[in-house]
Amino acid sequence: MPAPASTKRLRGVQIHRPFVFGSEAVPFDPANRPRDAPPDHTHRWRVFVRGIPTSTTAGQQNQTTDISHWLKKVQFKLHDTYANSVRMIESPPFEVEETGWGEFEIAIKFYFVPESGEKPQQLWHALKLHPYTGDIEKQKAERTMVKSVCYEEVVFSEPVEALYDVLTGGGDGSGQARGKGGKGTKNAGTGHLKTAEIPARSDGANFWSREEESKELDRLGEAVKTVEKMIVDEKAQLVAEEKKLAQLEKTEGKLLKKR
Repeated sequence: MPAPASTKRLRGVQIHRPFVFGSEAVPFDPANRPRDAPPDHTHRWRVFVRGIPTSTTAGQQNQTTDISHWLKKVQFKLHDTYANSVRMIESPPFEVEETGWGEFEIAIKFYFVPESGEKPQQLWHALKLHPYTGDIEKQKAERTMVKSVCYEEVVFSEPVEALYDVLTGGGDGSGQARGKGGKGTKNAGTGHLKTAEIPARSDGANFWSREEESKELDRLGEAVKTVEKMIVDEKAQLVAEEKKLAQLEKTEGKLLKKR
């Protein structure tokens, strides 16, 4: 008997969704510490999971794509020294704000929408803080935010039909099916292609693009060439030094024989 349509998996189909995760941290102004911060805390920080930045328009700055149509909730596991160290955020914005004094790793667990039939997935993020000097005047001058942001994609391989409908027929339109029907799915009546492909070019707040990816690959290629040249130069220098050593050993050997 065939499986119900809502739980039937689409063979050969793969859909991916981009998102960013990371943290922001800034030292306290020593002259204006938060009242709720413990005495040994030196920073205020935030850890988050967000959609990728989109093009900004007048009056709509820092917009991101919607991820709540496929992401139900996010669990952040903080350091054990925090009260209630496991924080479950069940609606956007998926973030936790706290104060602290040290760096540590945060476990981030993703819970997908029920119709996906997918198990939770987990990744790790290292919280980074700006060094705290204790010097009030210097700290005011150095009170800059430390930002650590990573781009990632969640891949739904052979999704159930219900999830496929959610990803390709609604939400922010930031997904693309690959494999069976791999050219994407058009939104009925609009002719708009739903896609999760990285944009061709960077655009305002949207830093991630194929253009930047190509530049990064070029930079990596040049770095590889530089390292390879350094290795060749070091080997040549090593050969020259070994020749000098051999010559010195011959000379020292003759002097020892004369004695």
